[in-house]
Amino acid sequence: MPLFAAPRSVSWGIGDIGDLPSLTAWLAGAGQRVLQLLPLNEMARGQQSPYSAMSAMAIDPIYIDMAAVPEFAALGGERALAEADRERLAGARASASVDYATVRALKHRALQMAFGRLLSDRARQRELAAFAERESWWLRDYALYRALHERESHRPWTAWPRPLQARDRDALAEAGRELAHEILFHEFQQWLADTQWRYAREAAAANGVALFGDLPFMVDGDSADVWAHQDEFHLDRSVGVPPDAFSATGQDWGMPAYRWDVIAARGFPWLRLRARRSAALFDGYRVDHLVGFYRTYSRPRLGGDAAFEPVEEAAQVALGEQNLAVFREPGAEIIAEDLGIVPEFVRASLARLGAPGFKIVRWEREWEAAGQPFRDPATYPPVSVAASGTHDTETVRAWWERSPEDERRALALVASAGRLRLADALTAATFTPAVRDALIELLLASSSALALMPIQDLFGWAERINEPGTVTPHNWTYRLPWAVDRLADEPEARERQAALRTLTARHGR
Repeated sequence: MPLFAAPRSVSWGIGDIGDLPSLTAWLAGAGQRVLQLLPLNEMARGQQSPYSAMSAMAIDPIYIDMAAVPEFAALGGERALAEADRERLAGARASASVDYATVRALKHRALQMAFGRLLSDRARQRELAAFAERESWWLRDYALYRALHERESHRPWTAWPRPLQARDRDALAEAGRELAHEILFHEFQQWLADTQWRYAREAAAANGVALFGDLPFMVDGDSADVWAHQDEFHLDRSVGVPPDAFSATGQDWGMPAYRWDVIAARGFPWLRLRARRSAALFDGYRVDHLVGFYRTYSRPRLGGDAAFEPVEEAAQVALGEQNLAVFREPGAEIIAEDLGIVPEFVRASLARLGAPGFKIVRWEREWEAAGQPFRDPATYPPVSVAASGTHDTETVRAWWERSPEDERRALALVASAGRLRLADALTAATFTPAVRDALIELLLASSSALALMPIQDLFGWAERINEPGTVTPHNWTYRLPWAVDRLADEPEARERQAALRTLTARHGR
């Protein structure tokens, strides 16, 4: 689930780092051991997709828990806000979805107030300086980029004065001196996020829940990373995917493609840093768009034919396996997002490397056989992740309600063969609680070492998080219907917690 979807009653209209202890405590009560979050990277200006980031390293300040910021609390907390801002905050909290523009503006002003208080506290400044020194390997470029971006009226770095575009050493040094105050502010925000994250991760571990993250395939072209590593990207090409089940014309994500020849010649340094950062934040993480790390599909920005890089299959296999080795180096557990149009040689490579890919139950079928029967989840390879869906798919409920009768019966046949006694439930045309729980049990009965489900599928809700290939005000704004610090007071949440605990134990998970 996305963190933004799970605020507490005291949160500012968006799930934040301070909400994780409540959420992981509820999951522990449901017998769960993993919470997989969508990316937390700082989103590009004006964006609400966590897969469009202006930094591959920084946590978005929108996820900072303001109530846990000592400087803000010392100012009086929310009472220190202007009356108009308190009214906006009340509106953001009451909203059924995430109001990014309002929340971001409110938190930015509150963080600026807190930063002003920090400047009179020498002890806290020393703690911040120690953090900045420890994390300088990514923080220095990021904080300078963010300060310059604001000074340049948020123009992309490709429109900055030429010496700054080219990262001229003298120009950067001068900018560093001129923008020292602004740079320190961005370091301050990352320090707060880091401090809160460490506490939240410790709380999750105490609850027996591992935190998994998500490493996006790309970052925005106007990002600290692309600015700092310009010659490792094709700035004149736009990455995407060829036509697939989500789009008959393919997708163009508008982000620059990797220059794999340059990256490989240098020993994959930036990807190693990304892996290091992800392992520092998470117990494991999903590698988004895994196939793109074997072969990247991109189009010339000024028109022309799309192409894969590398071109030859042998080179694609070598590249993908090198990238996976890089991601595994720091020791975090890796999940490979191998969905969509993925060549068989990629899945063979994952099997050879022992890297788990995804098994989405509704898509796991013998597509070439008569009747296209479903594969029995009990036969999934142990080194895999069984899932009912992802943030990009329609929910199980929506899928079930549009499925023809023969498809439902085919799935019921698999469940019956697996001796799960779910056949009757899985032939119902209406999505009932019995259907919902039968589908959950079918997932948990799989042989996959890890089973994941979007939070909506646990409850049988229809709302989805994202509609791939579209840009709408509703994408990425989903919120749970209740505050996560009140889940114990919600009968439906208590029932779902108990049911999931029972089903999980039944299948030895």
